[in-house]
Amino acid sequence: MTTLSSSPASPEHRDWRATAAACTTVVLWASAFVSIRSAGEAYSPGALALGRLLAGSLALGTLLLLRREGLPSRAAWPGILWSGLLWFGLYMVVLNWGEQQVDAGTAAMVVNIGPLLIALLGARLLGEGLPRRLLLGMGVSFAGAAVVGLSMSGHGSSSVLGVLLCLLAAVAYAGGVVGQKPALRHGSALQITTFGCLVGTAACLPFAGALVSDAADAPLSATLNMVYLGIFPTALAFTTWAYALARTTAGRMGATTYAVPALVVLMSWLLLDEVPALLTVAGGLLCLAGVAVSRKRPQTGATRKNPPQPVEGPPHDAERQAADRS
Repeated sequence: MTTLSSSPASPEHRDWRATAAACTTVVLWASAFVSIRSAGEAYSPGALALGRLLAGSLALGTLLLLRREGLPSRAAWPGILWSGLLWFGLYMVVLNWGEQQVDAGTAAMVVNIGPLLIALLGARLLGEGLPRRLLLGMGVSFAGAAVVGLSMSGHGSSSVLGVLLCLLAAVAYAGGVVGQKPALRHGSALQITTFGCLVGTAACLPFAGALVSDAADAPLSATLNMVYLGIFPTALAFTTWAYALARTTAGRMGATTYAVPALVVLMSWLLLDEVPALLTVAGGLLCLAGVAVSRKRPQTGATRKNPPQPVEGPPHDAERQAADRS
C-alpha cells in the first residue's frame, strides 16, 4: 500500500496516474475521429451524436450506480450544464458533420486548435495566465489552420464548410473544457462526466427520429462503431480526461491532445486508407509548431530550483482519495 498524503514520492505517484489517464484519453480520442468517419457513412451527424451519447450515458450511469457516488454538489452544476451543452452536445454534432466533409486527419488537425483556445479562455476565466509565448503560438497555429483550409478549397465549397465546422467544434470543445474545470472542484471525475453526458444527450433528443430511421438501414459495422464511440472515446476517455484535468491546469491538459492528429493520420492510413494532402499536413504541422511555441516556458533559476508540483484533486472527494491510497 502506497500512502499519498505525506510520502515524498506521493506527488510523483499522483502525476503518473494523471499522465496515464491523459494518454488513455489521447489514444481513444484519436480513434474516435476514425470511427466517426466510418459510422458517418450510415448515420447523420445528429443521429450519430445521440446514439453515441446514449451508449455513453448508459455505461457511465451504470458505473455511477455501482460506485454509489450519487449527485455532485449544487456548485458543480453550472459547469456540468455548460460542458454538457457545448462539449457533449454541440461539439459532437458539428464534428460529425465536419467529418462528412473532410478526412479524419484534417478534422483532427483543425480541432487541435482547441488547446490554444483553452489556454486563452483559461487565462481569461480561470486566472491561469497569458504569457507572450502563448499569444505568438496562437498566431502561428491559426496560420496553420488557414493553410489547412486553403489546401481543402480545391475540392469544392463543401470541404471549406467542413474545415469551418471543425473550427466551430474546436471552439465548443474549448468552452466545454473551461466550463468543466471549476466543476471538478465540487464532484468526482465520474460524476462530472456522467451528468455532463446526460445533459448532452438531452440536448440531442431532437435527433431521436433520425437515429431510429438511420439505425433501421445502417449496416452492423456502422452501429458497432457508434456503440464503440459511446463506450470508449466518450464514457472512458472523458472520465480519464476529467480525472487528469482535476489534477492540473486546463492549458496543460490541452497540451496532451497535441499528439492526436499524428495518431489520427496513422489510424486513417491503416484503417481507412486515407492520408491528407501534403499541404494539409504542412498546415497541421504549422499548428503544432505554434502549440510548441505557446507551451515552451523559459528556464530561470527560480523554475529550475522550484519545479511546479502537480495539483491535487478535489480534497473533499473521499472515494477518490481512498482509491489513490490503494
